[in-house]
Order: sequence, then structure tokens, then C-alpha cells
Amino acid sequence: MAITRLGKNHLRWCYECNLPIMESKECPVCGSPTSEIVLTPPADARPGFEHDISLIRGILDRDYGEGTGARVIPDDRVVLLSKAPGLDRMDEVIIDGEVIATMRYDIGSGWKFVARMQGAYRIGGDVSKGYVVCDEGAVKFIRESKNLMAPGVKEADPGIKVGDEIIIINSAKEVIATGLARMSGSEMVAADKGVAVKTRWYKPEEFVDRSGKPNSWEKVVEANAAVIEKRITEATGFIRNTIEKNNLPAIVSFSGGKDSLATLLLTVDAGLKLPVLFVDTGLEFDETVQHVRDVCARHGLQLMEEKAPTDAFFGNLVYFGPPAKDFRWCCKTNKLGPTVGAITKNFPDGVLSFIGQRKYESEARNQKPRVWRNPWTPGQIGASPIQNWAAMHVWLYIFMRKEPYNVWYTRGLDRIGCFLCPASDLAEFDAVAGASSRWGQWDEYLTKYMEERGLPKEWKEYGLWRWKNAPDSIRREVQRVSGRDVSELTRQTKTPEKGPLTIRKQEGFSPCTIGYSVEAALSRPINLEEVKPFCHALGWVVDMDPEGEFVTADYITIYREGSIICKSHVQNDAAMLMDQTFQVIVRAEQCVGCGLCAARCEEGALYMEGGKVRIHEDECIFCKDCFGPCPSVNFVRDEGFDQRFYHNERMREP
Repeated sequence: MAITRLGKNHLRWCYECNLPIMESKECPVCGSPTSEIVLTPPADARPGFEHDISLIRGILDRDYGEGTGARVIPDDRVVLLSKAPGLDRMDEVIIDGEVIATMRYDIGSGWKFVARMQGAYRIGGDVSKGYVVCDEGAVKFIRESKNLMAPGVKEADPGIKVGDEIIIINSAKEVIATGLARMSGSEMVAADKGVAVKTRWYKPEEFVDRSGKPNSWEKVVEANAAVIEKRITEATGFIRNTIEKNNLPAIVSFSGGKDSLATLLLTVDAGLKLPVLFVDTGLEFDETVQHVRDVCARHGLQLMEEKAPTDAFFGNLVYFGPPAKDFRWCCKTNKLGPTVGAITKNFPDGVLSFIGQRKYESEARNQKPRVWRNPWTPGQIGASPIQNWAAMHVWLYIFMRKEPYNVWYTRGLDRIGCFLCPASDLAEFDAVAGASSRWGQWDEYLTKYMEERGLPKEWKEYGLWRWKNAPDSIRREVQRVSGRDVSELTRQTKTPEKGPLTIRKQEGFSPCTIGYSVEAALSRPINLEEVKPFCHALGWVVDMDPEGEFVTADYITIYREGSIICKSHVQNDAAMLMDQTFQVIVRAEQCVGCGLCAARCEEGALYMEGGKVRIHEDECIFCKDCFGPCPSVNFVRDEGFDQRFYHNERMREP
């Protein structure tokens, strides 16, 4: 996966005090030099909470033997986690100032503790599972980055399976390396050739035992107090100055997450009592809604709670199907609409909104200025006091203020949003499924959707509903795990009966993807082979997915199942593209033979044959003269079919 550096890594460590220190090259407690903790970008470490620690210990006990979890993570230590790029969830684990391992969630098999040398040393002699004993003669070669060959294996845990993460030790139980099993435990011992273990971490490191230097989050907060106070002073000054520069009423946009909580607390520290806007999308955790209300009540703040319509999401599923990372129609129905409605209703002349946005969250947010005019909410100016804060700054500030935070951070989530957001990892869904009363409704819907369309169980199990077009990395992993192509697992084998095409649209700026788009759903699947030739009227570059599941024409994507996405920098252009796309599909699928479009085509690319319009693809010059009144489209609109399908729910600026 791509590595993106979004900001400076502020995490350092004092090894004398055994404490994480933010920013300072000198320990504020003892004066000793601090060292930067080298992390994989974006290097945005956070505290490990009770759920995280219990999870890591449990995986260690499962894979390396009972008791290894407590040995690696004692009760008297703080644990930090730093998310790294991966196919699903992946966190680097930091304890005692060392990155000891990566906790990785694999599609199809779940969590794994991928030990580095410091992690393996901590497991050490207690390992009773997941180990391979190598011959002393093999040690030299392993430490030269060679793999462990089967002849070099003296003993192995018989429970090892191919693909397991293992630790290589010698007869004295000294850690030699970590790696990936290429054979089962019994095969390693019996084989006389072949790679037994593909080594991963093998360079010897000095293991420094810091068991005599316990730490706690209270000590961490105290050690970093001066740095956090400096951040608070700058942020509160920014808040007051921004209000002075903008002659607008000011509010706090509060989502219930840690970043917006920190922003709210900063406005209070600035001596302000700003109203708080919370948009309940209808897909929030029950605990999030209650947390928002509790925070506002505790600080005596006015809460403006705007709710999405009751059926905004589940009522639209019948038309659009599950939302996807690349088909986020729900952002408009459940987030954009209520937000625009709240702003225009309460602040018709505009508003200054303090938002908990940080540059470490994504490339899009990294590129945004600290103060900006919101493109998808008219009249709103956004400002982020914590734009340059790392997650540890935020958490230490919250800990310092002793402020209660959203309970879902203690249940395995590192960000708070809609409980079924398609941008979530499978690891997050596992955590939600085990602790949220809301998950059952979504799980039931996915099961019913899968069965009605003849989709295999892997479509749901691997979360393939989260994409219309899964990225290559996911396709390769699914192929490796299941032995089947993603196209096999996402192709519907049961489809509605063929009938007149109708369409339902959602249009507007997306607050989740930051861009203007129109998403639409047709009333049934379509024949892409028939539609593709006519798409030359939509764009210069027309292409079909090698697996035949979608066609693209410049900024338009048409899926066989009936989903359509049109993107543009200009609102009217996106809307026009969608109207033209629908006309092209109707032209290909249910032409009534009037010949109007062919008559408008001066190049002769369109022609009539057998009572239907046809096209010479190479002669189409993309002039768009063929678009205009079409009886086939008018027939859909006027002959008594369910008009809801053609209803255009545009989020227009007032």
C-alpha cells in the first residue's frame, strides 16, 4: 500500500523515564535527550485502550502460548498504536519506546501479531506455540537474510499451519528471527528440502529490559503538560482571532469523536460558550448521540441537533443498494442534506464553524487550509484550531482536562462515524458487530440482499459490498485467500425481470469524498455490451472493465448492475452528464425506433436498422448533437411507472 507522509512525526521517547515525549528533544522531567520513535507514515500514534491491550494479549496467548500476552504487555506500561497503510487494519505497537510488532487484520483469517525482534525477545523463553527450533548451523545464514530451509529445522510446533507468523529460536530458546511459515510444523521436521520459514525480522538487536521502569498515562500527561499548554494557547488565540476577522455567528461542529471534542474544549478554554451543531445521520451509534448530549449538558452549551429523515438511509436502500467507498450516495441523503438544512435554517446569512479537522487524517485534509469556505455547505466558513495537531496531542489534551470521551474508543475503534460506513475496515466491523445493538439490522439486510441476488457468502464475509470496483490490492488478496476472482464473488446470478428502465438520483457535493458527483440507480441491471458502443457520445475515452462489470466514459462510470456515477468540477455539468447517460442507456436498451437521434447525427454515426438505432463507433465524434427529446425516455416518465425512480433529489444551494 502507498505510504503517505502527512506531517512531522512528533513522537519521541525518554528512555531514562521510560515515557513518550511529544516534540521536545529534551525530557521535561529529567533533562535527558529524547529519541524519535521511527514509525511508518502517517506516524499518527494514539493511546492503546483496554480493548486494544486485551486484544493483543489474547492473540499472543492464542498464537505463542498462554502467558505470553501478559509477558509482552505488563499491566504497568502504557501502550501506543500507530496506524500503518495496509489492506485492512494494521497498527504498529509501541511499548517501552520500542516498536515491538504490527497488529494486522487479514481478510478471511482476522488478527495476527506480527512480531519484530523486540516483540520476539519479549515473548522469549515463554513461547510454547508458533515456534521453530533451528540448527545452530543455520543461524549464520538466517542472520544474513536467508530463509530457514527444512534441513535446518530441528523441531517445530506441530500446530503451525502454512501462512502462520512464527518465531525461530535455537535449542537454548534464544530468539534468532521471526518469519512466515511456508510449511506446516510437521512438514518442516519431515522434509529434507524446501523453504520452511520465510524470514521477516532477523538482524540481532540489543534487548533492554525496562521492567524496572513502570509508567502510566498520568505520568505521560504530566511530562507533556508544557507542550500541550503551548498548543492550547496557540489554538485558543486562533479561535478568538478567527472570530474577530469574520463578522459571522460562530458555532462548534461536534460529531462525537475525539477531534471535535478537543475543538469544543478549546472554544471553552478560549472563554466562549458557542452553540454546538450535531447532525444525527440516523446511522450514529446510540452511545455517540448520548455522548454529544452529555458533553453539551456538562459544559452548559446550547445543542442544535439536526436529524436526517427517518427513512433517509434504509428507505433508499431499495433503490441504491449498499453504499460503497466509490458510491457514497448516503453522504448526501444522511449527512449533506441535514447539514445544509441546519445551516440555512439557523444561519441564513452565514456561519463560522469550528471543526475538528486534522491534516494527519487524510491527504485531502492535509491539503486544506486552516480556514476555508465549505464548498458543499453554502454560507459556511470552516476553521480548524487543531489542523496541525497529532492524535497524541488531542488525547493528551483530553486526558489533561479529565474529559469523558466516546466509549467506542475503548471498544476497538480509532475513529467515530456511521456504524456501517463503507470506508470502515473489516476489523472495525468486527468490533462493531460484537458491541453494537445496531449491527443486527445491517447484517440482516446484507444477508437478504446477498440471497436475493444469488451472491456467494464471501461477498458479505470479505466486505466486498464496500466497493463497486474493488482495488487491485483487494482483488489479489481475495484471490489468494479464496482462490476465486472478485468478479465471481460480486456477480449477481439472480436479477429482476427485464422491464422499462427507471432511474433514481442523488446529487450534490459529498462531505466524505470532497467533490461534486451524481450517483444514480437504475430499476434493473443492463446489458453493457449493448450500451458501450453508444457511450462514445458521452466521452472521448470509452473503456470496458476486462471482467465486463462496468464501462467508463471520461468521468462517467456505468455498472452492469445498474449503478451510475458522474463526476464534475461544475454542478450543472454533472447533472447534465447524468441526464445524457440515462438517455444513452435507454437508447441502447429500449429504443422505440423513432429515428430522432439518428436524424440529428450529421456525421452518420447513428443509423436505423431493424427498427432500432445502431452506431458506427469509429464515426462518432463526441459532438453530442444526438441528445434531445427522446420518446423512449419520455415513455418512462409519462406512462405511469413509479415516478419515484425518476425523482431528482438534488441538493441545490438556496
